[in-house]
Amino acid sequence: QVTPVESGGGSVQSGDSLRLSCVIRGYMSSGATYCAGWFRQAGLGREAVAVIKNDGTTTYADSVKGRFTISRDNAEDTLFLQMTSLQPHDTGVYYCAVAYRYPWWSASAYDYWGQGTQVSVSS
Repeated sequence: QVTPVESGGGSVQSGDSLRLSCVIRGYMSSGATYCAGWFRQAGLGREAVAVIKNDGTTTYADSVKGRFTISRDNAEDTLFLQMTSLQPHDTGVYYCAVAYRYPWWSASAYDYWGQGTQVSVSS
């Protein structure tokens, strides 16, 4: 059973930083190729923000490149998203998710989702 649990959201002002954490028990135990990612939902759909494959390869949305960093602590089964220079358009519910199939950039490939954590950025 793979169960992501996010934490670290909050209400901040433009230019501030936040660090999101996600504890994901069990996602590495299968030995299969996997991808863990952060998605943001500000309306109807969930858009990919950043993902990291089991080989360490990372991909970022153009809107967050240079400001956000995805990383993981394999020993602690924890995924992180360091967010800097936050802007109002970064506002949304951030979800942590795990996929074992392609395409890694699509929310439809992710089978395991956390409950989400709210990030609100005011100008």
